[in-house]
Amino acid sequence: MELYVTEISKYVIAIMLLLYTATAFMAFRLRSREARTKIYVAQIMLIFMIQIACFIQIIARTGKVLYLFFFAFQIVVFSAVLMLFYFIYPDGNRLIINNCCLLLMIGVVILTRLSYEKAVKQFVIVAISFLIGFFIPEMIFRFNFLKRFTWIYAAVGIAAIGAVLVLGVAINGSKLNYSIMGIAFQPSEVVKVLFLFFMAGALYKAEGIVDILIASAVAAVHVIILVLSKDLGSALIFFMLYLALIYISTENIGLFIMGLAFVTFASAVSYRLFAHIRVRVHAWLDPFSDITNTGYQLSQSLFGISSGGMFGLGLYGGSPKTIPFVESDFIFSAIAEEMGILFSILMVLVCLSTFLLIMQEGYYIHDKFYRMIICGIGISYIFQTFLTIGGGCKFIPLTGVTLPLLSYGGSSVLVTIVMIMIVEGICMIGSDERYEEYLEERRYYERKRNRYERYEDEEY
Repeated sequence: MELYVTEISKYVIAIMLLLYTATAFMAFRLRSREARTKIYVAQIMLIFMIQIACFIQIIARTGKVLYLFFFAFQIVVFSAVLMLFYFIYPDGNRLIINNCCLLLMIGVVILTRLSYEKAVKQFVIVAISFLIGFFIPEMIFRFNFLKRFTWIYAAVGIAAIGAVLVLGVAINGSKLNYSIMGIAFQPSEVVKVLFLFFMAGALYKAEGIVDILIASAVAAVHVIILVLSKDLGSALIFFMLYLALIYISTENIGLFIMGLAFVTFASAVSYRLFAHIRVRVHAWLDPFSDITNTGYQLSQSLFGISSGGMFGLGLYGGSPKTIPFVESDFIFSAIAEEMGILFSILMVLVCLSTFLLIMQEGYYIHDKFYRMIICGIGISYIFQTFLTIGGGCKFIPLTGVTLPLLSYGGSSVLVTIVMIMIVEGICMIGSDERYEEYLEERRYYERKRNRYERYEDEEY
């Protein structure tokens, strides 16, 4: 019986995600609020149907009734998040919050399959993150003085990642976190937000090359500290954020090309300086030459992805636990193995639609400070997604960063939800700008009509 349930449900899951992905891209073309509302309602129904089908598989495979309570708790929390968001922030981007909840749901499902204890911890952090995050859009919309703390953002960020360099414990060659009251914390995730606010504050009021050079020097301090901590994945993300924001601010393609050339040079230097980088590059080039040692992690990831086929082996049908750090670095491989290549591709398309939506909002907003922040969030999100999936698929060397909203990691999921809520606050600012434009245009035509009526009266 459980075999039939698993086989049927995995096809149902893939079809429903296909429908969700189609609606995500259809929403780009719809301008009518009523038409978009129908799309959003359909998406919510599909999210919960996918979740129900996944937990039917889990319960059929394990026979553990305990998972029903966990499933019910998720339904309550995600329903509350979606309903409250639509009620409190009607001018926010509903498609982005729908995509966020879908990806979080997929992450919790696959974590439940890998480790129930970690899934519970992750979901508790998700619930707390949304509780915190619901205040953020209003703060972004109301508190315009956030633009004034440029150097405070830089000082706090440098101090936080500097503490990791001094106090952090090296894990797999890198210093990523330190403990506060027994709780492991990865400051580079939080500092990513502070770094965005610093760069936006420094560049939106930059008046010349000197201001840009000063901002670049402070950005370099962030990157150098991360390199010294051997957190090269985060260092790469920070540097790409710097390049993107410099380009958005100056629109100088030459600076961007010079930055890419510097990244290439820095990568070659890092290869020479750091032994664990050389190990990762050698494993990337030929993971099967040392399959029992340095190439084991990547080779197991490739075996998992290839064994899943188009529709996957079903939850609990594969062996994703054979991949070291599968919950964090290789969550995509576990999803591809048990939920299928088709499901994985559709999930990547949902990530892509989220990125496009964020950048679209950035394109329309007039305030340069908020435009740089929202575009920086979009670039950070899609670049980190690329690094994680590309590393697990042997497209690029492993970087050790998490897949946003999907991988296990409290700091990562908290900061990603906070960044999504910052985006929603900026969407509200954009809606306010467009409303002011509408009022100004309406006032203009009213003045024009009044002048025309007075002219007719005088002629009469």
